[in-house]
Amino acid sequence: MNTILLFLIGIPAVEIFVMIKIGQNIGAFNTVFLIFLTAIIGIYFAKMQGLSTLRSSVYSLYKNEIPLFEIISGASIALAACLLIVPGFVTDALGFLLLMPWSRKIIVKSFIKKQNNVKTKSKNYIEGEIVEKENNKDKEDGL
Repeated sequence: MNTILLFLIGIPAVEIFVMIKIGQNIGAFNTVFLIFLTAIIGIYFAKMQGLSTLRSSVYSLYKNEIPLFEIISGASIALAACLLIVPGFVTDALGFLLLMPWSRKIIVKSFIKKQNNVKTKSKNYIEGEIVEKENNKDKEDGL
């Protein structure tokens, strides 16, 4: 709970600080123009990367493979698009970082590796022993 509150207060505060500093150097109009420009360019690249990921997932399904990488990659592209829509330079930098295929590959591979480590620690079965009982009727008949 405290972490979420920290992000809800901290990220806009950092964004405002960075916008003020950049606005002092290049001017208010240029800062606003740059914010809109990064959003438009980012959404365009998010669309391109999303279509590429969709194409790759269809190819994986065609080869009868589970498109796990593509699913997580698509989710990270959606998160990147959301970060690019939010006005600010810090969120735009994180969004563009998620859009780059090489950085997304590193993030997704580490996420999949982390999930596989969690799965291997827990057992998906219960150990037991099968004990067969003899029926009383079979004993009486001598079988």
